Amino acid sequence: MSDLDNIGSVVTGGIVARTVEHLGHSAGPDGHDQSGDCANCGATLTATYCGNCGQHGHVHRTMMALVHDILHGVFHFEGRTWNTLPMLVWRPGELTRRYAQGERVKFVSPMALFLFSVFIMFAVTASLTKNLDFGMAGRTKPEPGLIAEYQYQTKRLAKAEKRLAQPTDPTDVDDNEDRATALQRRDKAKAEVARLTAAAAALEIPPAKLRAPVKTEKAANPIEHAAENPALTAYKMKSYAYKYSWALIPISLPFIWLLFPLRRDVGMYDHAIFATYSLSFMLLMVTTLVALYYLWIPAWILWTAFAFIPPIHMYRQLKGAYQLSSVGAFWRMSVLLTMTSISGCLFFALLVYLGSSE
Repeated sequence: MSDLDNIGSVVTGGIVARTVEHLGHSAGPDGHDQSGDCANCGATLTATYCGNCGQHGHVHRTMMALVHDILHGVFHFEGRTWNTLPMLVWRPGELTRRYAQGERVKFVSPMALFLFSVFIMFAVTASLTKNLDFGMAGRTKPEPGLIAEYQYQTKRLAKAEKRLAQPTDPTDVDDNEDRATALQRRDKAKAEVARLTAAAAALEIPPAKLRAPVKTEKAANPIEHAAENPALTAYKMKSYAYKYSWALIPISLPFIWLLFPLRRDVGMYDHAIFATYSLSFMLLMVTTLVALYYLWIPAWILWTAFAFIPPIHMYRQLKGAYQLSSVGAFWRMSVLLTMTSISGCLFFALLVYLGSSE
């Protein structure tokens, strides 16, 4: 399954969840809820919102409402989005401070914005760079992996056939279920063996080599293992980067804390809000620059923006979020740039380890 398939599954799950949420409730001919009770908890409605659970009492069941639910569920497309994004770009420090101090309803939460930023970045980069091989074409070695998979599937097939050859007690429910499972495994293994046999024929791998024991030598370290199959390692790293992007937040927190070791008015929660909003902006910035590159914007302009926008944004966010002087914000921004490089290297090392693991 590709990255876009994974992203699509996440989006589909969100849409389905929001759609199912509204099913099973009566509606009138105009598509509006006609009940005097809350559709969620059954309490009697006395106002616009349910006083028991907080759900809106006016439930829509029209196509336009479905479109709104899709936009709201996937993009959180509502008023506070327009409050959050401009402030994230122009006044990130004020946004961080106000959210940390309790103004929550007006703004999109940092984690929701971060997850959306991750989603949109991987969706855009995966679609725009899907035809790039980064010089890895022809460097992969498919034969060892194919042979190992073929031998694994043949062992599964033999094991399933051995089980099916044993007598079965028709009155034993567990025995019958076990036999049915073995039958399914045999059919799947047969299909895989046939597929791998055809792939081996396309690669001109002789049948005798498929059945010969594979002598595998484990790479001495992850770097050597990655060098053996760089395309596979790159794919796994991209997949793990999407899954573990949240790890950037806890990795960053100790470094941000070191900038304010004696401040008693801010804690790790404030630093987490700062880091999450900052990472969200950086991800959206990278996504925008990648998209502009494919719109034929000169590369030197994009690289200049990439070099100058992050430190300026960090400076403004530090100054506004922690109420710093210009000098205090500047030297912390300089240190934070170095710490960001260290955090990025740690995250990249984690991806290399995961991507090169067996």
